[in-house]
Amino acid sequence: MCASPLSLRRLLPGIALLYTVVFFISLLSGVPMAIAAPAHALTVYGEPPKYPADFTHFDYVDPYAPKGGSMSRAAEEIGQYNYLTPYVDQGISVSQIDTWVYAPLAYRSLDEPYTVYGLVAQKLERDPDNLWVRFYLNPKARFDDGTPITAEDVRYTYQTLITQGSFSYRPLYGDVKDVVIEAPGQIRFDFKNTLNRTLALDLASMRILPEHWWKTRDFTKGGGFEPPLGSGPYRVSRVDAGRSVSFQRVKDWWAKDLPVSRGLYNFDTLTVNFYGDTDVARQLVQAGSFDYNREFSSSGYVVGYTAPALLDGRLQKTILAKRRPVAGQGFVFNLDKPMFQDRRVREALAMLWDFEWVNGQIMRNFYVREQTYFPKSEMAATALPDAQELNILEPLRGQVPDEVFTQVWQAPKTDGSGYIRDKQLKALKLLAEAGWHPKNNRLVNAAGQPLTFTFLDGQGGFDRLVLPYKRVLAQIGITLNFRLVDSAQYINRLNARDYDMIVVTLPNNGNPILSPGRELYNLFGSQSARQVGSSNAMVLRNPAVDTLIDGLVAANSRNDMLHYARALDRVLLWGFYMIPNYYSQGTPVVFANRFGRKKVEPIYDVGLDSWWEVSPVALTNEAMAARLAPQTSAPSASAIQNEGR
Repeated sequence: MCASPLSLRRLLPGIALLYTVVFFISLLSGVPMAIAAPAHALTVYGEPPKYPADFTHFDYVDPYAPKGGSMSRAAEEIGQYNYLTPYVDQGISVSQIDTWVYAPLAYRSLDEPYTVYGLVAQKLERDPDNLWVRFYLNPKARFDDGTPITAEDVRYTYQTLITQGSFSYRPLYGDVKDVVIEAPGQIRFDFKNTLNRTLALDLASMRILPEHWWKTRDFTKGGGFEPPLGSGPYRVSRVDAGRSVSFQRVKDWWAKDLPVSRGLYNFDTLTVNFYGDTDVARQLVQAGSFDYNREFSSSGYVVGYTAPALLDGRLQKTILAKRRPVAGQGFVFNLDKPMFQDRRVREALAMLWDFEWVNGQIMRNFYVREQTYFPKSEMAATALPDAQELNILEPLRGQVPDEVFTQVWQAPKTDGSGYIRDKQLKALKLLAEAGWHPKNNRLVNAAGQPLTFTFLDGQGGFDRLVLPYKRVLAQIGITLNFRLVDSAQYINRLNARDYDMIVVTLPNNGNPILSPGRELYNLFGSQSARQVGSSNAMVLRNPAVDTLIDGLVAANSRNDMLHYARALDRVLLWGFYMIPNYYSQGTPVVFANRFGRKKVEPIYDVGLDSWWEVSPVALTNEAMAARLAPQTSAPSASAIQNEGR
């Protein structure tokens, strides 16, 4: 029952007195009284966002970029996709469905470590004690069929993801206690505790599914090949099952004029092509069959492009996003396998992969060796632990390797000649201490079982990195087998943990961890070790690692988080759970010279969604310069469009 105006007037003095009492109690106790308030953005630790409430666009976009034209690109996944919507663990999906078809509650900016700005939710409100987050939905927000996005859709999305979606959502949203719909356009997520500083932002980043569309479809199968109903800047316009997907820009998109959208999503048509072989993609982009290729092979990038179009600039080859941290990558040991459960065995095997020879002879010295799980990041443990980090590590003494406290981990280094007898002798000593001894030119344990394992490859191309390793191991009596399987078989074996060694990217979507939180449980936490769909490919169960992740997730400042992250990095490195691989200085790309892009690049991404079409055909360098030359006459539409580029 609503109170009458008269009764409200009678209540007001009491309410004012209550607030006065609370205010003076807070003064006397010395504790500031924090009051939640709706805001345009959220940051992890409550620090001010880069962009104020009245910002008009991000620095890395051109707000006057022209709309129209097209871009066709190769998928970053190898193989044919077997369903569209990328929210379940069923094989290969189309990741762009997530970024182009579904709009999130809030958009994550590309030039801050982790800050989100309202999109579907026009305002965001977090409890000062971090016990809840509230979202106020934009009344203009709607799905592509005109249906408004409501709080019911938000709750449905959350419940669907944690019950039917990929395993990764369960640890990500694991600290949510309750979901309360306060009004058709207002929803609150209550938390189990105050410890998870990224949870509010993780929920804000959630892309909202239409309940009325999905409730009649099988979400666990990713919707198959049916174009999903979305709420974002694009809709799926054509599906060539397994081979390509085309997207059409929604010209009357409800969010097109919001500050978080201005200057983005400029192409009328986008196409993503899937290829089973990187060499095929490399040849087709040179032939002009599509416009943009993200290159993952150093040799492919350095010598794989020979088209005449490179000489006059019609085809561009460059490295973008050079300041961006990168995802870790390495050959991981399956710790469920008995031969890998002794740290000395893992250390010995790790020192025998000759990166310097591989980099020089096969990868043309294109890469830098990884020395951390967080390459190019301030989270990397590149120096001895300081006092604050030692305070974190000291309670774990005896549970973690002693080297954690006194040494900086560094990957073994060779002279690149291919002869590493010194490393082999050290490895043999470690293996002997672990119970492996030579017999008939093979290393065997006390039971006479030979030291043998298999490298499982599901994407192709790693044989050239592993076969030299196989040769070095064979020289001291270790047998390494290499097996290439198709993507479907690989995923099945990955989910069943049916492998000895594989290559992994951390996280597996290839995006670097910038402001870590609960996703670390999915990568390294004990509970995820045997979970189908988890990213804990090393099957790591280590209470000390769990403790460090707990501390990191509960950190109340970025400084505290960084110290926990560096402590975690040390413990992982000295555990020798992975043979760290390498990274490039940026993102190698090859693309047709017919696009415009802002000179100010985003730090944490290539920013492809901010590009626009300058010409329907590839231009020479000279022609492109002329096309983008400043106008000397009175301002025209094209001159206005070029402003800020």
